[in-house]
Amino acid sequence: MNYYALQVKTRGEAKYIRLVKAMHPEIKLPIYFPQRELDIRRAGKIIHSQAAIFPGYIFIEVEDEDSIYKYHWDFRRTDGFFRFLRSSQDIVPLGGKDLELVLHFIKKVGPLAGKSKVSFDENSRIIVIDGPLSGLEGKIIKVDKRKGRAKIKLDLYDDSFTIDLAFETMETAPGVK
Repeated sequence: MNYYALQVKTRGEAKYIRLVKAMHPEIKLPIYFPQRELDIRRAGKIIHSQAAIFPGYIFIEVEDEDSIYKYHWDFRRTDGFFRFLRSSQDIVPLGGKDLELVLHFIKKVGPLAGKSKVSFDENSRIIVIDGPLSGLEGKIIKVDKRKGRAKIKLDLYDDSFTIDLAFETMETAPGVK
């Protein structure tokens, strides 16, 4: 399997996917748009929200390289399209750490990243028990215990950005590490 990244209008990812499916029903390729779930407190009320993990990017899974070239003009002509990554002239599948990171959210976590279960050791270091943060411990750059969020740094195609992922703290039994 090969995975390709498309840059589309930020906050227009879901609309772009709907347009592609409506305008080009012959395209049966799996299209992924990983999202995260966060609780945001505004004016004393908790609002449940969803946001993109990779803002402005969607991912396409193809079995053979010919499929992407067969449909690439259909993707390009759909409103909201910016470019294929690396570039629209040099369409290259994801590889290495980029592929590993995207597959973490597509295959392991699923389409919607919920809350991770974490605990803290005696030195206040975060220990991920389960959830979307599992396997990303080395990418955590800041933890906000009060809000229940961990800020992680993601790298995709030589571009770095940070996102917040939610967690809930699990109490550990005394003497358990």
